Amino acid sequence: MFSRIFKILLVITYIFVFSFFFVFAQTNQEDERLKLEKELKELEERIKQYEKDISKTEAEKKDLKNQIINLKNKIEKLDLEIEKSNRIINDLSKQIKNTQSSIEANSLKIEDLKRKLSEIIRNINKEDEKSIVEILLAERNISGFFDSLTALNILHQKNQELLKNIKILKSNLEDQKKSLDEEKEELGQAVKVRTLQKQQSEAVKKEREVFLNMTEAQYQKYLKEKKELEEKVKEITARITQLTLPGLTVPQNKKELYELAKWAGNAAGGVRPALILGLIEVESALGINVGQCNCAGQPVCRYPELTYKQVMPKSQWNSFEAITKELNLNINSIPVSCYVAGGSIQMGGAMGPAQFMPNTWLNLGYKQRIENITGIKPANPWRAADAFLAAALYLADWNATSQSRESEMKAATAYLCGTGDLTPACRRAGGEWYRNLVMSKADQWQQWINEGSI
Repeated sequence: MFSRIFKILLVITYIFVFSFFFVFAQTNQEDERLKLEKELKELEERIKQYEKDISKTEAEKKDLKNQIINLKNKIEKLDLEIEKSNRIINDLSKQIKNTQSSIEANSLKIEDLKRKLSEIIRNINKEDEKSIVEILLAERNISGFFDSLTALNILHQKNQELLKNIKILKSNLEDQKKSLDEEKEELGQAVKVRTLQKQQSEAVKKEREVFLNMTEAQYQKYLKEKKELEEKVKEITARITQLTLPGLTVPQNKKELYELAKWAGNAAGGVRPALILGLIEVESALGINVGQCNCAGQPVCRYPELTYKQVMPKSQWNSFEAITKELNLNINSIPVSCYVAGGSIQMGGAMGPAQFMPNTWLNLGYKQRIENITGIKPANPWRAADAFLAAALYLADWNATSQSRESEMKAATAYLCGTGDLTPACRRAGGEWYRNLVMSKADQWQQWINEGSI
């Protein structure tokens, strides 16, 4: 009697201890989740601030780059203006040199004319000083004397006129030289001003380049820190997901089904929960029927004799074998879908509640994407959360996130046929019937959701 009571007390104690630790574990998980959600919110706020800083820095970088480009253009323009001015100055220097040579030549002419005029004047004066007797003795007649005197006077007048013209020419040349000197001086000053402007622009350009390098360094720092925060966000999000993931089997309670589909739809970018539920209801009766072939030894198995190699295209075998090996599953007893009409209409081999084909799961990246979101490796097509998420991702890839009727219908069609269009092959596989049934089921789920009866 005592032994029996002791056993009963022992069992009660075990139950109590187990319950205590179970509740304690759940409490710890809830506390961890709340703590992580708080940290996640803080990190998201910091990321938003980094995004603002990055946008601001990008604007500053753009402004500095524009300033540097403008300064570079200004410097190039000043270089051209300085070069042009220097060429004009060189040309003016040649003109001034030629003008100076002309002035000097005319000065020599003036001196020569002055000398000649002086000689003529002396001769005229000399002739004027002669007496009548000297004139008569020197000339055969008086008219010859006057002819000589007239000739001297005419020569004197012409030389005076020539001297006057040469002086005018010299004066004009001097004025021209003066004008050329002034123009050269002005251009020289302009070159000095432009050279100073160029030097100032180059100094400002260097300063802006320094600022740009500093801004670029700050920009890269912000990007690096933002990326580090985003990686941290991924880790926290994955951990929160792990703490809130549903179990291995698909729930049969409407509320739990809705929560699972809602979680998957949000994780995939905004696919309607009702569409996910309608699709999986058509695919596997919400996880109740995940395949009736390759299922020897299972409690419910309609065609145990049909192995995966019989119902599945040969091209799928390697992927299926890799998936089951990684998950440590018995490849010959894990259920897959059967073929339709012996494979003439449609081949089988689809896996789990979402009925993914092995190649689609493994080679098109869905396994990797699911692992990235949940943080749990390896992803499992027979696991409820993974299956719902895979379906949501596939629908999202076919634009179901737009939640328009047309896009959702195309996505549902593609789920069966691999194309959103009702091609002849798709129609033979029952594409139109399948699409309409999925949308009908989705409408029923949406009605329950809208009514709040879930």
